[in-house]
Amino acid sequence: MPKKSLQSNAVEKAPTGISGLDEITFGGLPAGRPTLVSGGPGSGKTLLGVSFLVNGAESFSEPGVLVTFEENAEELASDVRSLGYDLEKLVQQKKLLIDHVLVEGAAIEENGEYDLDGLFIRLGYAIDSIKAKRVVLDTIETLFGGFSNQAILRAELRRLFRWLKDKGVTAIITAERGDGTLTRQGLEEYVSDCVILLDHRVRDQISTRRLRVVKYRGSSHGTNEYPFLIDEQGISVLPITSLGLEHKAASERVSTGIESLDQMLGGKGYYRGTSILISGTAGTGKTSIAAHFVDAACRRGERCIYFSSEESPAQVTRNLRSIGLDLEPWMKKGLLHFDATRPNFHGLEMHLLRVQKLIDQIKPSITVFDPLSGYLTLGDSLEVKSMLTRLLDSLKGRQITSIFNTLLEGDHSELQSELGVSSLMDSWILLRNIEHNGERNRGLYILKARGIAHSNQIREFIFTDRGIELKDVYAGAEGVLTGSARAAQEAREKAAAQLRREAIERKKRELERKRQALDTQIVALRAQFETEAEEIKKEIALETSREQALQMDRVQMAQLRSGNGGSKPRRERNGKGA
Repeated sequence: MPKKSLQSNAVEKAPTGISGLDEITFGGLPAGRPTLVSGGPGSGKTLLGVSFLVNGAESFSEPGVLVTFEENAEELASDVRSLGYDLEKLVQQKKLLIDHVLVEGAAIEENGEYDLDGLFIRLGYAIDSIKAKRVVLDTIETLFGGFSNQAILRAELRRLFRWLKDKGVTAIITAERGDGTLTRQGLEEYVSDCVILLDHRVRDQISTRRLRVVKYRGSSHGTNEYPFLIDEQGISVLPITSLGLEHKAASERVSTGIESLDQMLGGKGYYRGTSILISGTAGTGKTSIAAHFVDAACRRGERCIYFSSEESPAQVTRNLRSIGLDLEPWMKKGLLHFDATRPNFHGLEMHLLRVQKLIDQIKPSITVFDPLSGYLTLGDSLEVKSMLTRLLDSLKGRQITSIFNTLLEGDHSELQSELGVSSLMDSWILLRNIEHNGERNRGLYILKARGIAHSNQIREFIFTDRGIELKDVYAGAEGVLTGSARAAQEAREKAAAQLRREAIERKKRELERKRQALDTQIVALRAQFETEAEEIKKEIALETSREQALQMDRVQMAQLRSGNGGSKPRRERNGKGA
């Protein structure tokens, strides 16, 4: 029940339609109540008010009235036309009414009977004529600038704000910032339901516009300072401070564009939507590795943005052709977009806003920032890290896989990235120069890859006309062998392998000779055996015939001994002879 009561009593809000501002205010400005927009000259007060009216008329079917005390309708329409706002068209469609109220300071007479009844009548008529739901008064100092009687001024200010509330319109009142106060009079911020402070500051010759919601009665809101950008598309605010870590974690993997590097990353490459830090000293190949990733993504039909802060697109594409990578076809197909801007062209927050707007426009799945080191000139390390944290949160929330190249100084900086953002990255690839035997060669190893079983080896890589090739690891007594030492080791291993093959062939030939000799001996022995077997068979046959002859002789001899030539003797009956 208490939760339902809070919801039913929540402040009704009127969306501004300004990118980012509705997110900061959690829905827009308080509907039917006045909002004070304060700031110095050139901070964007008038443009914010005009954007509020134009978006209300075009996107939310809420007509608006603009009362200007400084510029007339023609001047104001001309000023905002370059931002894409056609005020004349909205006026013709009865969606907008512009009333220029000229206030001459010399004509103002201060007396106790001075009031704003004339303005109320004029403003009420304008509201009723187009059934306006939104009102902008720009700027209030012009209306009260000629008065020194604070009692009259304060009373009429309260009447103005109360009149707007009673009228039920959502109003924006712009005011110039005072000395130590939000406004010159120091009262408007107290009678307003919502107060927005605009600031245009210059630091180290770089200007940045910022916005802060100072007050919002009956509603929570973002309390930090937020940069906002004014460009050809109007005004946009980026709510860059992350309140939570709620981005999704994809299980899909994307190739690095280098097969051997994919194998080092578990055979499949990076996780989609993650951030990859590639760091190394000058000339170690950071841009080339990032370009392989971009080329592989474009081959899959994915859109990419390459943010270059040191080289022009023509220079980048020319240099990459030397290693067999041609990115120009992807640019012509609209898959690859280059954004080349010097870091000091904008402040940190403006760079962040530009990146955000470009991503919203192109909707890439891959981004490359080459290098991040240039942003160090735009602020201290804490500010740079804060900007990158916000950028990473935005990219991860959109499931955009991003590569960040950073330049390392010195040979012992691999454990601490220059910008101190390595802990924010999901993967970290370190490139380094390996000096050995009077040579300097390139080495690559993966310091971390969250969620991926990755190789712990240092791999030498070389540039060829077919791109980057990672070589197998050769370890010697002094560590990993690279360059000519690796080539010499390969030659020695090839020679040793050749010697082993030759030794094996010799052993095979020797074995074959022994087999043949054995076969020859077997044939000779078999022939000898057959010859001797034949002789033995003959002897056996001879002996057999002799034995038979002897047996016959014995039979004959036995017959002769029995008498008469060998005839058998007769027997007489009864035992007597014949």
